Amino acid sequence: MYKVKLTEFVNKMNLKSLLPDIDTDSIMIEQSAVNRLALQLAGFFEHFDSERIQVIGNVEAAYMKQLAPESIPPLCEKIFSFNIPCLVFCRGLEPSQEMLDTAEKNGVPIFTTEMTTSDFIANSVRWLSEELAPRISIHGVLVDVYGEGVLIMGESGIGKSEAALELIHRGHRLVSDDVVEIRKISDDTLLGTSPDITRHFIELRGIGIVDVKTLFGVESVMYNQTIDMVIRLEDWNREANYDRLGLDEEYIEFLGNKVVCYSIPIRPGRNLAVIVESAAINYRAKKMGYNAAQELYNRVTGSLSTNKEEQKEQ
Repeated sequence: MYKVKLTEFVNKMNLKSLLPDIDTDSIMIEQSAVNRLALQLAGFFEHFDSERIQVIGNVEAAYMKQLAPESIPPLCEKIFSFNIPCLVFCRGLEPSQEMLDTAEKNGVPIFTTEMTTSDFIANSVRWLSEELAPRISIHGVLVDVYGEGVLIMGESGIGKSEAALELIHRGHRLVSDDVVEIRKISDDTLLGTSPDITRHFIELRGIGIVDVKTLFGVESVMYNQTIDMVIRLEDWNREANYDRLGLDEEYIEFLGNKVVCYSIPIRPGRNLAVIVESAAINYRAKKMGYNAAQELYNRVTGSLSTNKEEQKEQ
């Protein structure tokens, strides 16, 4: 289970603290979902997700204003008796002094933001989903090729970094070299990024470390990218039966998510960058509904059927 310091969340969302004396470094966020206080303001706390960040917007603030003054203190005591990470008021709204005093007494920080409630919730869930996502680190190179995240894998020294450098030279973008951190954002989305230490660097045997961002410019690098396909480089094996049509796809699994994988045999004279580009374009075409292998198969079977019919007529 991954956690995020509340301080990091506050800085990312640019929140204004109304209780600055409370230490936010010691408060950890464990859930990516955000809870909008609703039934809790009416006194219903069954199934209350107290581990989530709590939010109050226009509707909730308007409801609290029409409550009887004597009902506010016990309501605040009940809300802040739970171990909630924080309470955020949206649209620049601010709580009553009674709520501030009760929150401070219970050590619960309160923040305010100018964002609308829907925007704040969407931004919070998006960022927290990435930060709290399950993750693994693998050996490989992640490159953005024509908008597709291509993870190049293979044994050490087989030419992954050299292929990535040629792709960068051809206008594509590097995400990570050598070590790729993969996060599971959802059941169909894997996000790849680079460790901070090695970000934007490529190691080339015989040359050393190359700073891609400095040599090729900021347009040649990306912070992260979804992993859409995998290219597995392997030494050419005469005994192996390599796919020559592409009708049957191979998959590789990361964190329970399956990603299409192409095994590319390596031998002298093969231009790896062009092969990777072609694989990315072909994959993109398949996503758009066109499958070249299937089209060829349909043509061949159609031609055979026509020939058989002509032979019968003769």
